[in-house]
Amino acid sequence: MTKAPIAGNRTGRKLGQRVKNKKMKASSRQWLQRHINDPYVQRAQLEGYRARAAFKLLEIDEKHHILRGAKRIIDLGAAPGSWSQIAAKVTGSTDEDIRVAAIDFLEMTQLPGVKILQLDFLDPTAPEKLLEAVGGTPDLVISDMAAPTTGHHRTDHLRTMHLCEVAAHFAVEVLGEGGHFLTKTFQGGTERELLAMLKQNFRQVVHVKPNASRAESVEMFLLAKGFKGRKAEAETEKA
Repeated sequence: MTKAPIAGNRTGRKLGQRVKNKKMKASSRQWLQRHINDPYVQRAQLEGYRARAAFKLLEIDEKHHILRGAKRIIDLGAAPGSWSQIAAKVTGSTDEDIRVAAIDFLEMTQLPGVKILQLDFLDPTAPEKLLEAVGGTPDLVISDMAAPTTGHHRTDHLRTMHLCEVAAHFAVEVLGEGGHFLTKTFQGGTERELLAMLKQNFRQVVHVKPNASRAESVEMFLLAKGFKGRKAEAETEKA
C-alpha cells in the first residue's frame, strides 16, 4: 500500500523551513521553499526515487493495478527516471534482459535494467527504436510528457495535449492485447476525439488525480485499461 508522507518524520528534516536567500527572485525563493518542504520530495529522497513523481504512479497503481503482471514497459517523457525505476523493478528488467525502454529529449543518468533513448518522442524514428529497445511487445505504455512552457497558457496547453494524443496513438499501435496506457493530461483539456478513440480501443477509460499531484496543479492523468487488440482497431477503421 502506498502510504501518505508523514510530515517531517521520515527524513529527519523538519517541514516549514524558509529560504532566506534575499538575492533570489521572490518567485524562485517561493518555489524552492515549497520544494524543500514537500513531504513527497522528502520521501522520494528517503526511498531512493529520482523524483516525487514516483508516488503518482504508485498511487494510481494501488487503485487500478496497471503494474501487476507487467512484463515490458515503455516510459515516455521519462526524465529524470522515477517511473522507469518502478518499471524496472516490477518487470524484473536487468541489463542482460532489458524489459523497460525510456525516452526523453533531456539527458538521463543510466538506470539498471532500463534502455534510455535521448531523443524527442516526435522524431519519426522514435517508435521503431523504442520497440527495438524494449525487446518485445509492451503491455504498458506510460507517459509523463509535457511540452516545454512558453508562458502562454493556451499554447502550452495545446502543445502538451498534442503529445498526449501522439502517445495514445503510439500505445494503440504497439500494446499487446489486455495492455494499459497512462498519460499526463490537463483538467478539462482532453479532446473528445482522443477520448472516443481510446474508448473504442480500451475496455475502460478514466481520469485520475493522485494525491501526490499537487492540489494547485491542473495536471491529471488519463488511464486507458484493457487494450482490445489490433482487431478492434481495424474494425473501428472500417466502420
